[in-house]
Amino acid sequence: MRILVVEDDQRVASFIQRGLEEEGYAVDVLYEGDGAAAQAATIDYDCVVLDLMLPGRSGFQVLRDIRTRKPELPVLILTAKDSLDERVTGLDSGADDYMGKPFALAELTARIRALLRRGKPHETRLKLADLEIDIIRRRVTRGGKVVDLKPKEYALLEYLMRNSDRPVPRSLIIEHVWDIHFDSISNVVEVHINSLRNKLDRGAAVPLIHTVRGVGYMLTDKPS
Repeated sequence: MRILVVEDDQRVASFIQRGLEEEGYAVDVLYEGDGAAAQAATIDYDCVVLDLMLPGRSGFQVLRDIRTRKPELPVLILTAKDSLDERVTGLDSGADDYMGKPFALAELTARIRALLRRGKPHETRLKLADLEIDIIRRRVTRGGKVVDLKPKEYALLEYLMRNSDRPVPRSLIIEHVWDIHFDSISNVVEVHINSLRNKLDRGAAVPLIHTVRGVGYMLTDKPS
């Protein structure tokens, strides 16, 4: 899952970025409104966290632009302006949720999870063969046994699971699981794939993680 944070206060932006990355999200940060809507339209984000008081284009202007280009993209407004009138204006302008500052990171991440589930009310679990992901609890089991994953391992597995039985190019894995500044020459994708294989496939009768030569990786229970 990939999230865009548009927040001019660099300390707040860094706080949000660290917290979301610890949850396994890939996070891009912008510090002004100019270009935010264009970036949100160009890159396949799963959610936007948007401040209202921004240099350049205001948060309301960015929100209107996003709604014109990507009407289904979840947007959470995060701002020091937490009056009733501001909340009404924000929601009427197309925001999906609204949080005032100061805020608790745990509540912010919970609200983001709720937004990501919105429109998919029945999709709380992903299953392939004997591998199962509880999306709400972020809990992974294989053959009924809990598999302990680090945040990036979980994010990688969930992305592969959502695209099961389809080859996923390495470039898309980098885009969705890591962020825009990630060094594509790095072998971190391969390192995480190997770690998942050790935790999920070692000793299993049917391996699920397959390398698609020249393309990337695929999660499937079908023979390669």
